[in-house]
Amino acid sequence: MSVFPLSRHTLGKWLLVALPLLLSGCAVTPPSNQGNICQIFRQYPDWYQDAKAMKNEWGTPIPVAMAIIKQESSFRESARPPKHYALGFIPWGRVTSAYGYAQAVNGTWSDYLASTGNGGSRDDFGDALMFIGWYTSATQRQLGISKWDAYDQYLAYHEGWGGYRRGSYRNKLGLLRVARRVQQQAQTYTWQLNQCRQELDAKKSWWPF
Repeated sequence: MSVFPLSRHTLGKWLLVALPLLLSGCAVTPPSNQGNICQIFRQYPDWYQDAKAMKNEWGTPIPVAMAIIKQESSFRESARPPKHYALGFIPWGRVTSAYGYAQAVNGTWSDYLASTGNGGSRDDFGDALMFIGWYTSATQRQLGISKWDAYDQYLAYHEGWGGYRRGSYRNKLGLLRVARRVQQQAQTYTWQLNQCRQELDAKKSWWPF
């Protein structure tokens, strides 16, 4: 016999309140201060562990990968590009198949999975970081762009390796401005991370899994 018996009516009311809260807890809210990498990792210490794992696996600097994610999705796990409208008002699918933290498109994500043998999901932060590490590493190998060069790495990330080789970005002034913004953010993140890295390394994630 329960010590605190609940009527069917009371239990139903409790579930109506609790279930949405439990479900909402599965979604990850974007960091409250996206301009400060120390604050991001203090808010989500597991992300710092993911970022270190990516750096160890691919050699891509953490600030560069984080600046790309900030630009691509603003740290929103289920980010998608805007919808395309035929005739200006008829919904006609998405502009691209990009999805998740890294805004990886279907084909490139499939290439990543096949190339690495990894599983994962584009709306998982650690998986998205590993994708960026793989992509920037391949960019260095194919195009000779340093992993520290956030400006050209972002152009190759946005345009694809073939597009970058063709110079498809050269007349896209808006894209060039965005690439400079990514470069500046990576530089800021680098300075900030140097200030708090020792603190972050001293902490262990509380998540037991």
